[in-house]
Amino acid sequence: MAKAVFAGEAGIIKLMISGAHVILYSRDANADRDFLREILGFSSVDAGHGWLIFALPPAEAAVHPAEENGRHELYFMCDDLEAEMAELGKQGVKCSEVHKERWGSITKIRLPGGGEVGLYQPTHPTAIRTTP
Repeated sequence: MAKAVFAGEAGIIKLMISGAHVILYSRDANADRDFLREILGFSSVDAGHGWLIFALPPAEAAVHPAEENGRHELYFMCDDLEAEMAELGKQGVKCSEVHKERWGSITKIRLPGGGEVGLYQPTHPTAIRTTP
């Protein structure tokens, strides 16, 4: 079995984990699939019977303290939030007001199926820029 190799503070780390799989639940899965493919431009493969699995940009994971388990959020990252929002706006995508936090600037995008994903420009160091 192939092992993923990461460069971290502890040196080179070899893991058997080769990626992450994110699941978005939706009341209108077809509309949200169209959004990911047509608006965000993510490529996909058909896992069978039209069940699309999308390729995502490099990712990182953070663990935040919470009162209860089971809450998860998805944020897409960008280098220029205002420019990304302008491009999305040209395609009819409405973004929420931008909130500036100490860790970055964030907006929310309403998916056609009714769910939301975040879009943010981080000001903190990101793990994806330091991995090979």
